[in-house]
Amino acid sequence: MTRPHVVIIGSGFGGLFAAQALAKAPVDVTLVSRTASHLFQPLLYQVATGILSTGEIAPATRDILAKQENATVLLSEVTSINLTSRVVVAEKLAKTTVLKYDHLIVAAGAGQSYFGNDQFATFAPGMKTIDDALELRARIFGALEMAELTESENERRSLLTFVVVGAGPTGVEMAGQIAELTHHTLRKSFKRIDTASARVILLDGANAVLAPFGPRLSAAAQKVLENAGVEVRLGALVTNVDAGGLDVKFADGSTERITATCKVWAAGVQASPLGRTLAEQSGAELDRAGRIAVLPDLTLPGHPEVFVLGDMISLDKLPGVAQVAIQGGRYAAKKIAGEVTGHPVTEPFKYVDKGSMAVISRFGAITKMGRIELTGFIAWAAWLFVHILYVVGFKHRVTTLLHWVIAFIGSSRSERVTTEQQLVGRLAVQQLGADFQPTIGGTLHPGKITGD
Repeated sequence: MTRPHVVIIGSGFGGLFAAQALAKAPVDVTLVSRTASHLFQPLLYQVATGILSTGEIAPATRDILAKQENATVLLSEVTSINLTSRVVVAEKLAKTTVLKYDHLIVAAGAGQSYFGNDQFATFAPGMKTIDDALELRARIFGALEMAELTESENERRSLLTFVVVGAGPTGVEMAGQIAELTHHTLRKSFKRIDTASARVILLDGANAVLAPFGPRLSAAAQKVLENAGVEVRLGALVTNVDAGGLDVKFADGSTERITATCKVWAAGVQASPLGRTLAEQSGAELDRAGRIAVLPDLTLPGHPEVFVLGDMISLDKLPGVAQVAIQGGRYAAKKIAGEVTGHPVTEPFKYVDKGSMAVISRFGAITKMGRIELTGFIAWAAWLFVHILYVVGFKHRVTTLLHWVIAFIGSSRSERVTTEQQLVGRLAVQQLGADFQPTIGGTLHPGKITGD
């Protein structure tokens, strides 16, 4: 007798935790993802600033699920979903895979949103993928290296100006770490420049840093940032980004041109395009960020066999944080297992808020857990504990902790290797065009094949 087949799209928190929760269920699980790893996205900024390696925040999904006998992992990108025939089609390196499902879990996450100005990505990478983090690492350390080489004071000033757009957790953490890196960690590494003179500017259109944390913690976070040397500019809307800098319009109507070589975009998210595919077939609504309106049990209207999780959903104003995806994945797995075993789960999904936190500088963080608000070292210690807890795998916890000791106590960065390919990869792909098709052993694109 054929067992029910559960297809899971995405290897992030929602997809991975759903797969693991189905380990003992009488089903066969196929997890299909466009990447071969489970990305611990909240720590991407630490890869970008040389604290952690990619392997410590992105362990191989195959290794995580290797001992789970009912789980199969496929490296492929889902290109279409047919809700009527219950078929998922995925493609990778010109290979097409067709998967029929009895239950479907869509946890494809979200990408960076440039609010209709996607051309900004060329000059200001986001912070959503390993590629983004490695490119930013190359841009940050590359700017410092070029500042050491140049004889032009104007060029040096531009190279030593770092701008982060977006004062949410990612932007705040990124700005804080760039300031820590330039003002403290690397001060003795360069001879011709003083890295402590670097400007780190944090821009946001809102009137508060980390506004969802509340006024007290927001004010505390801004004070820590400013004490660390970050220039916080609020009520600032970015109207243009190019190779030389940014154009900014402020709430009072004034404008300013900020000359900067290295820019980071940490403002806004856009749900996976698969949300639109599901909405068109189910009639569910999409919000401005591409999130799909799901029923209280996380299923699509008219399709109780299809669950949507995490950053892709619009439900009760749930935040786009890891815990929403983790709890949603476990809930979906519980619902599926209950149906298969004849013990249906009838209660709706209920999110338990376990708090929010952001690390700003060495030993400086803010934490909000219900009515409990923490700042300073205690908040930083809580952040450390929670993030170690959710790093997958004992080996990765140990190595991550070791790197944190080196970075935060020893004032060093052990992951500073960059390559020119990381720096120019985005531009190279753009120049190849939309028909660019990578292959193993070479690169195939219109009119030209290179490789072995």
